[in-house]
Amino acid sequence: MKYRRLGRTGLMVSEIGFGAEWMERHTAEECRAVLDRAEELGINILDCWMSNPEVRSSLGQALAGRRERWYIQGHVGSTWQDGQYVRTRDVDKCRAAFEDLLARLQTDYIDLGMIHFVDTEGDWGTAMNGPFLDYVKELKAAGTIRHIGMSTHNPAMAKKAVESGLVEMLLFSVNPAFDMHPSTDDLDTYFNWDNYQADWGGIDPQRSELYRLCEQNDVGITVMKPYAGGRLFDEQRSPFGVPLTPVQCIHYCLTRPAVASVLAGYDTPEHVEQAVAYETAGEAEKDYASVLARAPRHTFGQGECTYCGHCRPCPVHIDIAMVNKYYDLASMQADVPASVRAHYEALEHRADQCSGCKGCESRCPFGVKVAERMVKTAELFRAER
Repeated sequence: MKYRRLGRTGLMVSEIGFGAEWMERHTAEECRAVLDRAEELGINILDCWMSNPEVRSSLGQALAGRRERWYIQGHVGSTWQDGQYVRTRDVDKCRAAFEDLLARLQTDYIDLGMIHFVDTEGDWGTAMNGPFLDYVKELKAAGTIRHIGMSTHNPAMAKKAVESGLVEMLLFSVNPAFDMHPSTDDLDTYFNWDNYQADWGGIDPQRSELYRLCEQNDVGITVMKPYAGGRLFDEQRSPFGVPLTPVQCIHYCLTRPAVASVLAGYDTPEHVEQAVAYETAGEAEKDYASVLARAPRHTFGQGECTYCGHCRPCPVHIDIAMVNKYYDLASMQADVPASVRAHYEALEHRADQCSGCKGCESRCPFGVKVAERMVKTAELFRAER
């Protein structure tokens, strides 16, 4: 495993990291198995943005006795309310959630205290001024967080963070598809097909500027969404019309200026091994450019779910990300696979319970038309019963 300096934090982090969000779907034993394999292969950085108490406890149990071997990204503003994830800037709720994170991870400090999920100008004003920011600074002054970071999908907000001088590192979504897209405050147009370049020939100038700005200001980047929710692995779902491998996606990310670590998501120890295979891969295995140069499509489709979970909370408690995942898996087949149907029907709340309120759509960083997908999902799984 190779290690890179994470900007002016000075932390030497593994260039392959652990984005732990998929651990929400797993038992404590399965979580431990993934973390064990990650540590064995040299991974030393983990992101826990999730507010779900169970996954926090599972990670804490897995980390017991080896906390000092890991750098942890923990988020301020990710809370658990009425059994669901809620992003908020309410300081009382943020304080309770962050103290819960510390307790469940069995630690008294977080290495990278992340200002959670700032994607719009309006939220920037709320998060980066007033009581919420005062609380973050309070945590930093007390040593409860060692470094201040911010997570965002929007390069315009990332640039503001770098220029603020406060933020020492970013958690930013990077992959060859997302990098073609210009930034905007309007999330409905931010992921509109028409906004993409006609041909894949490099990254959007605003994103290129962001990477250079991070490098110039010594603001390190850890990467989320390196696989675009796994869509880049599938020829049919890839925006390019060709599949990429985990190694190619990781190489793309690690060739961006200022990127220190790629926080891939894992379901199994085997997934960890597939990512860490990057460390011994040859140049031909890493080559993504020639693959994309021959790709029949060069733009990233509008409204593609990457199962990130930011659409929550749902007023009727639907696990929107998981419903979307089962819809994508089912719709790729001529007939709905029995295993996918069984998993879908085991969900406590399914697509046919959607009220159509579209509150989730206003929170989606990727412009997914969730209400329409819920209707399609209900129809798909209603058939052939």
